[in-house]
Amino acid sequence: MLTSTLTVVDDLRPGVRILIKDESLYSSGSHKEPAAYAVAAQARADGHDRVFVGSCGSYGRAMAKAAAEIGLKCTVVLPAGWGDSGEFALSTGAEICFAEGGYEDAVDEARRLAEETGCADGNVDGPYKNAVLAGHGRVIDALHAELGSSPATVWVPIGNGTTIVALHRRLQALGWPVAVQGVGSPGNNPILTSWPGPYQVLPSDAVITTEHNEPLVNWHALHGPDALAALAESGGAAHAATDDELVAAQALLARYGLRPSPAGAAGLAGLLQHTGSLTGTQIVILTGRSL
Repeated sequence: MLTSTLTVVDDLRPGVRILIKDESLYSSGSHKEPAAYAVAAQARADGHDRVFVGSCGSYGRAMAKAAAEIGLKCTVVLPAGWGDSGEFALSTGAEICFAEGGYEDAVDEARRLAEETGCADGNVDGPYKNAVLAGHGRVIDALHAELGSSPATVWVPIGNGTTIVALHRRLQALGWPVAVQGVGSPGNNPILTSWPGPYQVLPSDAVITTEHNEPLVNWHALHGPDALAALAESGGAAHAATDDELVAAQALLARYGLRPSPAGAAGLAGLLQHTGSLTGTQIVILTGRSL
């Protein structure tokens, strides 16, 4: 498994120290690979020979890679007509199924298939949820080892809210007071539209996916309520970034040899659009790249 890199960027916002933590360098192109390995290992230890996951792309790729290395069969359910055709997962030996509808429908179908066959449900809100959160939280240990306990803010994309919850959980365990700032697609995620109030699911036909925002789009974020609590408890907030802002952030990062997808660059897009004052080190986590 490839470790991530840390890049210092001091010229994107005057007077603000920005550190880029590139978690997109895993072979699957996704920061979700450590979580996928944790789930696959636990499922294997529990006696399962196959794991089912629903994904819009990145978690499916990560799980397919992890399962192949551990010797576990894998089925990835993708939303029909979305950007990921399943080519990478297929190359690892995984099976691909398609579900009509969106991401949530793919997860529901994966859950149904796992229950029907008695196989492992590897979805992020399933029985291996704690393994998912532990895997996502490992990046915090790496950052803490490099930076110590100095004041900092971490910027990450908003999808299901899983990463936000995982980062905050690990930060609390370390006693590191870091504000977690989540960045999502405007109008397309209930964490973003609910902030700062109570969690409210969006109508399933209210969200709009594009080639740039797919990983950020949910009408029901599976860890939504906990993510809202994590943002508030950490002193962070939810921020919006348009497709144009995502693409602009991606282009800026390319100047430093960094190649995230537009959605993977959402953290930087949100930071650059933030109009308030920024104190302490600003850490941007890049979560995915296009394959």
